[in-house]
Amino acid sequence: MLGSIADGLTRGVEGAFATLSGAFFEPVIRLGVTGLSRSGKTVFITGLVANLMDRGRMPQLSAAAEGRISAVWLQPQPHDTVARFDVESHLAALGGDAPRWPASTRSVSELRLSFRVQPVGLFASLGGPRTMHLDIVDYPGEWLMDLALMEKSYADWSDDTLSRIAKRPQAAAYMAQARAEDGSLTLDEGRAQALAAAFTAYLQAARDAGFSDCTPGRFLMPGDLAGSPALTFAPLPMPAASPRGSLWREMDRRYDAYRRGVVRPFFRDHFSRIDRQVVLVDALSAIHAGPRAVEDLRRTMAEILMAFRPGRNAFLSSLFTGQRVEKVLFAATKADHLHHTQHPRLTAIIDAMLRDARDRADFAGAETAGMAIASIRATVEEEVIRNGRTVHAVRGRLQGTGKMATMYAGELPADPARLMAPAREGAERWLDADYQVMSFAPARMALAPGDGPPHIRLDRAAQFLIGDRL
Repeated sequence: MLGSIADGLTRGVEGAFATLSGAFFEPVIRLGVTGLSRSGKTVFITGLVANLMDRGRMPQLSAAAEGRISAVWLQPQPHDTVARFDVESHLAALGGDAPRWPASTRSVSELRLSFRVQPVGLFASLGGPRTMHLDIVDYPGEWLMDLALMEKSYADWSDDTLSRIAKRPQAAAYMAQARAEDGSLTLDEGRAQALAAAFTAYLQAARDAGFSDCTPGRFLMPGDLAGSPALTFAPLPMPAASPRGSLWREMDRRYDAYRRGVVRPFFRDHFSRIDRQVVLVDALSAIHAGPRAVEDLRRTMAEILMAFRPGRNAFLSSLFTGQRVEKVLFAATKADHLHHTQHPRLTAIIDAMLRDARDRADFAGAETAGMAIASIRATVEEEVIRNGRTVHAVRGRLQGTGKMATMYAGELPADPARLMAPAREGAERWLDADYQVMSFAPARMALAPGDGPPHIRLDRAAQFLIGDRL
């Protein structure tokens, strides 16, 4: 408890100095980019940075359209102990003769982008251009879900997890093993390791099947924690008794060690300092996976938002409690997999899917938005004949083979309830629709001077997230 109080006071003092420095010298915005596995965080940051530096494709970013941004450049990030986001290598991967998607996030990374901007309004008469810094922080998607564990005991987490995965075929082997265990018996390390390994195998299979609730995240990306007791636990049915030295008590202790030693430092050192947030969602893959994946994604994002501490920044609140997230953008990625005529439907679906999460943020005073985007556009649109009628499709280069292919993903419903109702009811499949997903490789780019990579609504996303500070 004393350690938590000390951490809170330290963050409060740091926040106070940051507030004063930002108000009177060079303001800093910390933008968190989060999302679940394969939602496109690395591509989003790469596309955003490239298009902020070369703004020819950013007409919806007001400061760029009005010519008030005179320069944008990269600087060393402010935290020397955090890895730098390697934007140059990612751009090289996208811009080569055989373009490829950059590698996904493996750890926390950071990048600072500095702007020289001519202010408007009251500040325009006080001097020339000002400098503003944008610190972009990238989090591994596998770690994001762990934030929901901060408020759950081992008993609650075990009960929630076992009840949620009981009917999933990917969990059948683990469920049989967990039900056969007696948590009241004395700990046997070999059994504990076997349970952790079986649960990790389930998490990997669930992630491959399109499910989002794959916690604990470090089980999938253990790094230097591999083999440690903090990663050697699993959910179990609660026994009638749990004496000292029992399997249940040891699992409880290790779960708590994971929260204290892994989740809490991550929240304290990185996540709690964010004041603008992007939540990237691969809604199309969830829809393709079926109603249960859609419901899983809806519930997952509602839980995650609880850790964002959304609300309006005020001097006194930031002094004593640290920064609060002021703006949250829920972005449905891979909009280039759909014809533009379906983008409004995708946006409506993401709004409905995340209604619970957005209501919590709005109630706390944060400004939220939903949007369908493509950080790097990989397709072109065309019309094809399907079953005797003309449909709107997209065409691109397939991942892996490199061959050109045309995809019609299926007609998204105009009413999101057509998807959300069967998802909430636990339906196994869609009754009257067939949604398809292909994996496209990035297209070859020949960029004109001053143009960033082609995208869909990345300029609108930037305007929502930082436009007011420019």
